[in-house]
Amino acid sequence: MTINRDDVIGHFSARADRYDRSSSWCTDDDLADLTVELARPTPHDHVLDVACGTGLVSRRFRELAASVVGLDITSDMAEQARKHLDDLVIAPAEALPFPDDSFDVVVSRQGIQFMDLPDAVEEMVRVTRPGGRVVLLNLCAYGPADRAEYFEVLRLRNPVRRHFFLPEDVPALLRDAGCDPVAHERYVSVEDVDVWSDNGAIDEERREAIRRVYRSASPEFSRLHAVRQVDGRFVDHMLFVAASGVVRPR
Repeated sequence: MTINRDDVIGHFSARADRYDRSSSWCTDDDLADLTVELARPTPHDHVLDVACGTGLVSRRFRELAASVVGLDITSDMAEQARKHLDDLVIAPAEALPFPDDSFDVVVSRQGIQFMDLPDAVEEMVRVTRPGGRVVLLNLCAYGPADRAEYFEVLRLRNPVRRHFFLPEDVPALLRDAGCDPVAHERYVSVEDVDVWSDNGAIDEERREAIRRVYRSASPEFSRLHAVRQVDGRFVDHMLFVAASGVVRPR
């Protein structure tokens, strides 16, 4: 199946009304704090939030930086972010409509999985001044042992997803795009799978297929994800990798 930009826009337009309630990580203060900690914004910094969605990340930077610009391709999502932004731009991450060195900090949380890679990350680095920071956060498999099963869960839940990551992949994108040093941290989000799968963009058949993966999960998957059942519902401990890279002098 070939996934194009219109597919992604359609998927997130369907999710726009309930996106903020679709995962516990969306409004997790600790994960938001980690994002800010890695970005290290100052009151003089200009920040770009790529794939800003409803503004969940942007709003955390609004009082910490000189300006915050949000960029997304899905206007139904991004219009909800406008009140948290100094400017909102509807454009693709692979062709950022900004000059070189426009920003001090660029952040993208749960966005790179839908983008052309490495093009989008290279664009994020291009528009960041030397010495500035690019921060990427994304869900990843824990490693080879859970890769196949978890990638299938992610595919079922989000059929327009284009990339699936292992922990080392996220910092590697920053290094390859011209960042040094690159640091990364892990963060585990506890998710009720039934809530997480009820995103407004997939049907019950896909949600049941996700449950089947958990019912028949391998011992290694269940161990790594600390899967448990609560009142007949599966709970998963999902891994985020948060990476921060400093843009090298050009």
